[in-house]
Amino acid sequence: MKVDFKKNLDGYRSRRGEFRVLEIPPQRYLMADGYGDPNSSPDFPRAVEALYPVAYRLKFASKAAGRDYVVPPLEGLWWSESMDSFTTARDKSAWRWTLMLLVPEWISAVDDLPEGVRVERLDEGLCVQTLHVGSFDDEGPILERMHDEVIPGEGLAMTGRHHEIYLSDRRRTASEKLRTILRQPVRPV
Repeated sequence: MKVDFKKNLDGYRSRRGEFRVLEIPPQRYLMADGYGDPNSSPDFPRAVEALYPVAYRLKFASKAAGRDYVVPPLEGLWWSESMDSFTTARDKSAWRWTLMLLVPEWISAVDDLPEGVRVERLDEGLCVQTLHVGSFDDEGPILERMHDEVIPGEGLAMTGRHHEIYLSDRRRTASEKLRTILRQPVRPV
């Protein structure tokens, strides 16, 4: 039976309009870094093109060993000098990012990585997340509400990097139907 992490891991579940506080366990990812607007930076497609062949090589090796799974969705960590570049200013040229694909825990060795790709454990711990449906460009008001109302209202403060999980394939989905989990690591104040 094929494992589908979108159905099996709590961190891949969210509802539109609901901000949820949850604990995310440490997980390993294939990662590639870049800088700038994801729509125009040449680093962005290069990172995607470097990650997926490794992810599928791992999947097929795991399947041959008797454990099949669906390649998990693309994820991204996002940060900049000012969080306003994500909410009010939406200055994508100031963004830094790390694209990621989850590596199942049962895969112990990941060898022969292309240049710029690494395997790293991410330990986010306590997080607030919600589901955004629509264009990536329309995330600003939801992030502003999360940062300025929800997180402080729960007695929490932001830590770590803004995390997005892309449940839809943007090449095959109309922008108004894109489903993206928006996650922010937090700590008690």
